[in-house]
Amino acid sequence: MLSDIAIAQAATMKPIGDVASTLGIPLESIEPYGHYKAKVHLSYLADLPENSNAHLVLVTAISPTPPGEGKTTTSVGLADGLSHIGKRVMVCLREPSLGPVFGMKGGAAGGGKAQIVPMEDINLHFTGDFGAIGLANNLLSALIDNHIHHGNSLDIDVRRITWKRVVDMNDRALRDITVALGGPGNGFPRSDGFDIVVASEIMAIFCLATDLEDLKARMGNIVIGYTQDRRPVTARELNADGAMTVLLKDALAPNLVQTLENTPAFVHGGPFANIAHGCNSVIATTAAMKLADYVVTEAGFGADLGAEKFIDIKCRKSGLRPSVVVIVATVRALKYHGGSDSGTDEDLEALSTGLVNLERHISNVREVYGLPAIVSINRFTTDTSAEIQLLTDRVKALGAEVVLADHWAQGGAGAAELAERVVAACETPSAMTFVYEDQLPLFAKIEAIAQKVYGASEVTADKKIRTQIKELETAGYGHFPVCVAKTQYSFSTDPALRGAPSHHSINIREVRLAAGAEFIVMVCGDVMTMPGLPKVPSSEKINVVNNAVVGLF
Repeated sequence: MLSDIAIAQAATMKPIGDVASTLGIPLESIEPYGHYKAKVHLSYLADLPENSNAHLVLVTAISPTPPGEGKTTTSVGLADGLSHIGKRVMVCLREPSLGPVFGMKGGAAGGGKAQIVPMEDINLHFTGDFGAIGLANNLLSALIDNHIHHGNSLDIDVRRITWKRVVDMNDRALRDITVALGGPGNGFPRSDGFDIVVASEIMAIFCLATDLEDLKARMGNIVIGYTQDRRPVTARELNADGAMTVLLKDALAPNLVQTLENTPAFVHGGPFANIAHGCNSVIATTAAMKLADYVVTEAGFGADLGAEKFIDIKCRKSGLRPSVVVIVATVRALKYHGGSDSGTDEDLEALSTGLVNLERHISNVREVYGLPAIVSINRFTTDTSAEIQLLTDRVKALGAEVVLADHWAQGGAGAAELAERVVAACETPSAMTFVYEDQLPLFAKIEAIAQKVYGASEVTADKKIRTQIKELETAGYGHFPVCVAKTQYSFSTDPALRGAPSHHSINIREVRLAAGAEFIVMVCGDVMTMPGLPKVPSSEKINVVNNAVVGLF
């Protein structure tokens, strides 16, 4: 089997105008970026009629191992599978961040024969959306320091500025820095730091905004810090919201590309699910629901993180409702959750032990979220028949559907059975439920997530954190949903605690107000909003050889 990038480079892509025409989008309503990617005009999408027959399919996963378990590959393969059986379909994915691309994973556009293309463009600079988001974020940072330098008429307390700069790269050296050194001409020295772009509130706002006016309003609502008397200061008070919106105006239009089998795809926005809400843009998903009968989308990491936030944040804010959830599982990861690190050798005991992780995710999807669940086994060549049989039998014993999908090797044809099961599930009525209701106090909301979804017995926080939460409620933010930032590798806050731990504690170490995104971030455990690179980053394998990019998987 060829490498992912070799397969992508050999793809026969349709001109992007032809891809648009399959959706009924006229050429004058797209803005091409070269031959194979384009933005679709927001005005055209806004005028499209609703499609009452459209079904939304959410792809999530078990708790992942560091390399990931194939959600994007399955999302693409399922979309191609639905197209293969004659359905009108789109896939909606997040844009890859350069942090993971050059850090751990090396690429994020699917794999094998289930990829979106042009793969190199998508994994690298694409249409410049992340650059625009970073610029808007850092413009606000520059305006904060400029305002202080020129007299600070808003009385901003430099010790209580919460807004950080961003860069789309894993760079641990930038987590905590000091700015404005070198004398009076450079401003007032203060502590600052960088987050990765995908952790920025701008990214969250970008993906939750419904149109340009909503984006501008949310930009203005951003709280950048506090005055000497603890009054919140907004971006609107700094007259920043207009210029920030201008920087994002073109980026807000969704990006149209295609799969290897020419299935249309929207790739737009990309917040991390262990830090933010981990979904592609509301604009892209709602537009796809107008253009297709089946829309496949993914939420980051496992069903305890991405899927919970998809439901409690994205669905709550947008009105979107999935018809079915596909849970991606691998034998490799389940053995890992059972205590085995080998991955390649048959180990039925470790697999049996680790299956509790999948079982809890299935239970959460069905019992907590109220949605039908289909388990898609992303098969590796090292998986044995006995391991596949054990996994299949355990899932069936729970009364859940399970499918062995082979889209990685066979493309859409390898996901045809999965597609048929998804179509059948979509015809069965379901009633999605939130994990908590809006009127609950903020602390009760995270307790609901921790106890119902994570299997925790309690949520802890020191007096300072509890006071901050109460102050946010007093300030009028108590109705916001909560966004838990924690490790993706465990139901707990300890990445080493595998399987399905119960009766553990979730400790809130930090609380962040995202007033523009309209959620409260609860930072738990050791999760970082600026990751670091691994000892051997993927960038060491990425190169240009004979004028061709290599190493992106």
